[in-house]
Amino acid sequence: MAVRDMTKGSIRRHLLQYTVPMVLGNFMQLTYNAVDSIIIGKSLGENALAAVSVSSPIMTVMVLGASGIGIGASVIMSRFYGAGETEKLKREFSTTVLFGTVFSLAVFLAGFCFAGELLRWIRAPEASFGMALLYLRTVFVGFLFTFQYNILSSALRAIGDSRTPVWFLGISCGVNICLDLLFVAVLPLGVVGAGLATVIAEASSVVLCVLWIHRHIPALDLKRGELVVDRELLRETLKSGALTALQQAAQPVGKVLIQSTINAQGVIAIDAFNGASRIDDYARIPTQSLGSAIMTCTAQNRGAGERRRVRQTLRQGLLIACCYFPLILVITMVLKTPAMKLLSPNGSGEIVELGVAYLAVKMWFFIMPCLTNAIQGFFRGMGSMTVVFIATVIQISVRTLCVYLWVPKIGIVGEAYGCFVGWACMLVFEFTVYFVRKHRSPEEYGATNTNE
Repeated sequence: MAVRDMTKGSIRRHLLQYTVPMVLGNFMQLTYNAVDSIIIGKSLGENALAAVSVSSPIMTVMVLGASGIGIGASVIMSRFYGAGETEKLKREFSTTVLFGTVFSLAVFLAGFCFAGELLRWIRAPEASFGMALLYLRTVFVGFLFTFQYNILSSALRAIGDSRTPVWFLGISCGVNICLDLLFVAVLPLGVVGAGLATVIAEASSVVLCVLWIHRHIPALDLKRGELVVDRELLRETLKSGALTALQQAAQPVGKVLIQSTINAQGVIAIDAFNGASRIDDYARIPTQSLGSAIMTCTAQNRGAGERRRVRQTLRQGLLIACCYFPLILVITMVLKTPAMKLLSPNGSGEIVELGVAYLAVKMWFFIMPCLTNAIQGFFRGMGSMTVVFIATVIQISVRTLCVYLWVPKIGIVGEAYGCFVGWACMLVFEFTVYFVRKHRSPEEYGATNTNE
């Protein structure tokens, strides 16, 4: 059992040992997504791949909204764990699970009923609209399990266990890939088969998490009488989680708007952008995982009253993030062309060329998410969800505006430049807030004086 007390020992070691399993898990998830695209593209063609691609931002909004609530609850649970308040930890977990069950059911019903309207809103191409509708409605069923997995895995990470969710995610991805091959490549189920594979795999990850907690994590194992909603904790969770959910959802909402602009450029641009975006995701996942490690370490030390370690967590996190940038720059530079060939239906030359041109620009900007994810993880751990939300809204608003102005003129590479401008605005805002708060509340931020 990999429970981790981050209030003692080397902060750098804690961050790295927490981050690495999360990176591996996220890589597995992205690998599944890439394999899913390859199977669909090779077996069903460009229109089917476009159908899945245009549906993806809608589901991303739902999934990240759910994970936002999980993150908000995780910060509270980490604080209770760091303070040694096991009973409050369990009550927070119970409250989040019960609320999440009701909320996920409501979102599933709304999404299933209004899937067609959502696709029309983002201007899904007519050639793939029917398949996109079938796929989207199918995967909305899986949202019930997606939400619960996010809550369960967030609870495990709150007590420092970032390894166990990775094992279950790996099993889920393996199940998903095998069922994709069966339902799409062997059986004539088309995009519905791809959706069913996702639903079954997500359900398996939830079952595994529940069994593990029941057998190995007494602090989170809820007995029948402990399944209660604590109203005070629910209000705190909703205050923290709702802002985090809005922040998590704000990013993909902007991506939906961005995708609608890309969609207007045609199927070739859609496939090139989404293929390049998968590679971009691989590049940025380690910094997102590091941000989660910084969040948990900050929250645990804040709960334990270790203010100096709170400040040191941010410094060590920024150092690790900056060391990662040259590594991913070189890797992307070398692998961008073969990766695009792999992700393109039938190795389409036009799609590959367009995707490589996009990545040739985007890879130089990867330093920006290295910094933004670190500072956002710190603010989450401090419970400053409003700062994270405002920063995200600034970033995605600026990015979306740039896309609307530049993509019709210079193609999808305009989205890469838009990302850079948005990230720059986010950094200016967040570091300004950090230094102002550090000056006003030096004790809260671990400084012995305002000049430290």
